[in-house]
Amino acid sequence: MNFRHLAVLAAVIAPAMAQAQQKAHIDDAAIVGIFDAANGWDISTGSLASKNSMRADVKEFGDMLATVHKAVQQQGRDLAKKLGVTPTPVPKDFPLLLDYQATMKKLTPLKGPEFDKAFLEHEVAYHKAVIDAVTNTFLPAIQNAELKKFVESVAPAFQAHMAKAQDLLNKK
Repeated sequence: MNFRHLAVLAAVIAPAMAQAQQKAHIDDAAIVGIFDAANGWDISTGSLASKNSMRADVKEFGDMLATVHKAVQQQGRDLAKKLGVTPTPVPKDFPLLLDYQATMKKLTPLKGPEFDKAFLEHEVAYHKAVIDAVTNTFLPAIQNAELKKFVESVAPAFQAHMAKAQDLLNKK
């Protein structure tokens, strides 16, 4: 996948995600459900990078993604419990779920440089889509102040993860 494909992927994911969110009522329970699932997806892709990459820096990045997203996922679950919010499960046709499933199918058999390139390109596009959704859809829709504060507090990490993936992609 080259930068053109990456741009196309990001251009397809973000609007599809926004469209899906507009069709369904986006409330705090739906946002918590999406947030939980999105963290789980990056735990999986990060863990896969630890196994399939041959580059130490990409393995470390994968480990970091898995560790950070596990912690943030648990913090989100703890907050949801405290607030009495039951997360709405992500629909089976949710664009980021479909992207995650396709990505895992593509990445799982890959190893070495082929894996690194595909994984890092995915992480750049994925984090861009998440940043767009958080900024344009989730934050404006969140009703609970404590939930909003939590999402705002973790949002800078999405930018950092995207930048780190891009940096590693540029190193080749």
